[in-house]
Amino acid sequence: MRKVLVINAGSSSIKFAVFLGADQVISGIAAEIGGASSLKVAGHRQPMDLPDHQSAIAACLAALEQAGHGPAGLTAAAHRVVHGGADFAAPCRIDATVLAGIEACVPLAPLHNPGNLAAIRALAVLAPDLPQFASFDTSFHVGQPEVATRYAVPGHVEALGIRRYGFHGISYASLVQAMALRGPLPRRLLALHLGNGASLCAILDGRSVATTMGYSPLEGLTMGTRSGGIDGNAVLRLAELHGVDGAGRILNHESGLLGLGGASDMQALGQAGTAQAAFARAHFTYWAVRHAGSMIAAMGGIDALVFTAGIGENDAGIRLEIMAGLAFTGLVMDAAANAAGREKLHDPKSLVAAWVVPAAEEAWIAAEALAVMDKGI
Repeated sequence: MRKVLVINAGSSSIKFAVFLGADQVISGIAAEIGGASSLKVAGHRQPMDLPDHQSAIAACLAALEQAGHGPAGLTAAAHRVVHGGADFAAPCRIDATVLAGIEACVPLAPLHNPGNLAAIRALAVLAPDLPQFASFDTSFHVGQPEVATRYAVPGHVEALGIRRYGFHGISYASLVQAMALRGPLPRRLLALHLGNGASLCAILDGRSVATTMGYSPLEGLTMGTRSGGIDGNAVLRLAELHGVDGAGRILNHESGLLGLGGASDMQALGQAGTAQAAFARAHFTYWAVRHAGSMIAAMGGIDALVFTAGIGENDAGIRLEIMAGLAFTGLVMDAAANAAGREKLHDPKSLVAAWVVPAAEEAWIAAEALAVMDKGI
């Protein structure tokens, strides 16, 4: 059976996992690259000097070799790439042309694509015979109608690549497959990817027709440290006061649940017992319900909704508030099932089905790489 190394590289960390078929056999993370770095594999953390992505990839490969999963036994490496722009609509094998395309998207995702590129290039040096593949977080949304993706700006602004792209596409694609395995795929499916980064997606006949994130992952819902939707003139005002970098830091790293409640972790807010923490949770659910109405309108109604990612899978209180807010759709929740964290959340008399589906992004990335390899693309 074939082994695939899945890599999710950020600016200062590299998460990795090896899959044997659909089963994860080992995972780890190289954290705080360029700082107080460490390598954690199979639950064991070791401080280690990792000044850059190449040294981090080398450490990951050495740890995998020691565990019996070294490069010689791998079939492929598969990378999560955050931004593929409007051109990458499917996973692909990485070659010089694909590398150039990912590089061209750096201005669209300056916090994410450089780390993705650094890991790809480091692995090419350290394991040159290992074929590499890319799955794009934006690709699931390629094909949305232009009226959904175009901002109301002049053509010369759109020509800069300023449009809605959407993210969390790997999560949504794997979720569609998981739902299809349960039975007939609901025609109008509202997917709620609720984690530190959070978004909603309107999925009509298995395809994305609208999503809450836009040009960047900042738009849309209240998130762990991101503000979510905010008036453009307010952004300009922050830039006047704090400079562009300062405004970016505030909106991406100091806002959201952290800015409202003092913590970016939803579980910590639930345990805090403060008015600020309660307000942060209420803000999150209010905007999730409000944006859900927009997604439902884009599909012309709703047949089912599904929660996924850390908050969606584990916070029964957040799920309860969102489902209560969507009762107008004909959704009748099974409160006991929700409190127990069961997969099926709806009452038999409900007009709308509600489910919890665990996120399986890494397994999906591995499967996509093997599918591309089998097709010889």
